[in-house]
Amino acid sequence: MVKAIPPGGNWKSIPLDIPSRRLSQIRRTFLSGNGSRSTYYGRLDPDMPAFTISTCINRPGNGCYIHYDWEGGQHRLISQREAARLQSFPDWFAFQGTRASVNRQIGNAVPPLLAHHVARKLGRPGVFVDLFCGAGGLSLGFKMAGWTPLIAVDLDPSAVATYGQNVHESVVAGSIEDDAVFEALLEKVGELRPSDQPMFVVGGPPCQGFSTAGNRRSTADPRNSLFRRFSMFIEEARPDGFVFENVPGILSMDRGRFFGVILHELSKHVAGVSHWQLAAVEFGVPQRRRRVFVVGRRNQSGKLSPPARVTRLPDGQSSLDGVARAISVREALSDLPPLVAGEDGSHLDYVHAPEGAYQELMRRGR
Repeated sequence: MVKAIPPGGNWKSIPLDIPSRRLSQIRRTFLSGNGSRSTYYGRLDPDMPAFTISTCINRPGNGCYIHYDWEGGQHRLISQREAARLQSFPDWFAFQGTRASVNRQIGNAVPPLLAHHVARKLGRPGVFVDLFCGAGGLSLGFKMAGWTPLIAVDLDPSAVATYGQNVHESVVAGSIEDDAVFEALLEKVGELRPSDQPMFVVGGPPCQGFSTAGNRRSTADPRNSLFRRFSMFIEEARPDGFVFENVPGILSMDRGRFFGVILHELSKHVAGVSHWQLAAVEFGVPQRRRRVFVVGRRNQSGKLSPPARVTRLPDGQSSLDGVARAISVREALSDLPPLVAGEDGSHLDYVHAPEGAYQELMRRGR
């Protein structure tokens, strides 16, 4: 199957005589008019940014994860190291846990470069608390912008181990729905919070309940109540502001009413709230991924403008208007070594000197 798919191609290139229940299902769905499934069994286009890197990077039929180098014989899925690069995690960042756990950590993360640009919009850097830290994409972006982590928490022990090794040692394995964990975090924040710096609370509740995939998208999903614990923490900790992030599916749940509830709840604690839907590809990330951010500031009313984009996709009808062209898959990955299927390659050296600013950034030390 993989050998039949050219760069930028997908399942439509796979010959009909190759037997596959998955392919038969995709073809039936396509013929019935229920979506193109254009990224399924997709091979990356070397001259374009990647599509969204999800938790399914080990499943060719669930996205566009086949390596772009067809001529070089890379008939395989991208490695975890390559997937992390496309998420803008630097090469020194070491994920902990099983292969399945690392896939989840990479796919669920906020791209650090996107988080970096969000953090820079908040004014003078200070300290922050991350309530759903995962592997640390959001926190790493804040650190890149000069912010200092105080403490973080996540339910996944492997993600906590990753965060502790790469971002900050003060991280707790637990859930803020646990009253003991909630109170311990508040107490720790009270001890560590400096009096002369702004403090923000950041995080995004697990986004599966807001997903548009399958039948998961429901206001009844118990994970959708986690934002209330986020709100309670803001009420108790009284930070100078907060950043709440999630997937775009949150905007249309229950015809937008659910997002309205979230805005109303979070607005109780601050003078001004803004919300943005940002495309990672416009902030130096070689990936077409969107995230929603809600930003609140305690003592500043009015709307905060979104960060200015630094890269963009050409639309075929207009010039780039002085903004740099989006980072392509080739620009992101070409210095990484060829691999065999299933090999990660983190222990292998680069094949040449960095080509371009993105590769230099990914190879930069701590």
